[in-house]
Amino acid sequence: MVKVPVAEGSGRGYIVPVGGAEEKIGDAAILRRFLEICGGPSARIAIIPTASELEDTGDRYATLFESMGAAEALVIPILTRADSEHPEWLDVLGRVDGVFLTGGNQLRLSTLIGGTEVAKALRRRNAAGLHVAGTSAGASFLSEHMIAYGKEGGSPRAKAVALAPGLGLHREVIIDQHFRQRDRLGRLLTAISYNPFALGIGLDENTAAFIGPDDVLEVVGSGAITVVDPRDLEFSSMARVRKNDPVCLIGLRLHILDHGATFDLDTRRAAAAPQIASRV
Repeated sequence: MVKVPVAEGSGRGYIVPVGGAEEKIGDAAILRRFLEICGGPSARIAIIPTASELEDTGDRYATLFESMGAAEALVIPILTRADSEHPEWLDVLGRVDGVFLTGGNQLRLSTLIGGTEVAKALRRRNAAGLHVAGTSAGASFLSEHMIAYGKEGGSPRAKAVALAPGLGLHREVIIDQHFRQRDRLGRLLTAISYNPFALGIGLDENTAAFIGPDDVLEVVGSGAITVVDPRDLEFSSMARVRKNDPVCLIGLRLHILDHGATFDLDTRRAAAAPQIASRV
């Protein structure tokens, strides 16, 4: 997948994978933070509910964003690949400040949007400053290598996960969601063993990674983010193990980050939230 260059004088928009089950009433910190970076009261947000098979998913998010003060919240109802070529939806993507992809089944996103004009517009506009968020299935779809499905459990096992092409907003991360709640460390480790150049990002529910234009990730939410860094990987048995056998991985680095903590995707350095770090 060709990386879309960032135009001179502009910055990439935020990429915001959310672990699913984000709060929608009360504090709703993740959705409110996304609305804020999109412009607050002037924000125009498009919702793409393609991953969901529920008819009212898009409308529910549109109502939520409008109730939080967005100037406009529009639903782009992509139900077929032909919808992803529709000039009306491309026009909407050309004028909004943010796009939110809902949860559901990430294979619906890859098969109905992947490789279409909508996918190209999302990559092009994100490189020019459009902020793109996705929750649950929508989060998995944001990266170039997408976890399509896999087995739960704490240990990496050969062929325990299947990958598919994602949207490609970021080339060097693999994202998983509902992470602690569904015991998905093993499948993220397996995915990383297939692609040991990439960082693994495991998102708990009601937890988001706000990845800024400077490639610094900030944690927002009530859970944690697990970051698996294979940069210093010394050994992997993936090339020789049989299906369902455990995979030996030596030299991985793992971080558990909570609200306010940061991780620089370029330097691979993690930092605790300032109020915690100041007490150490």
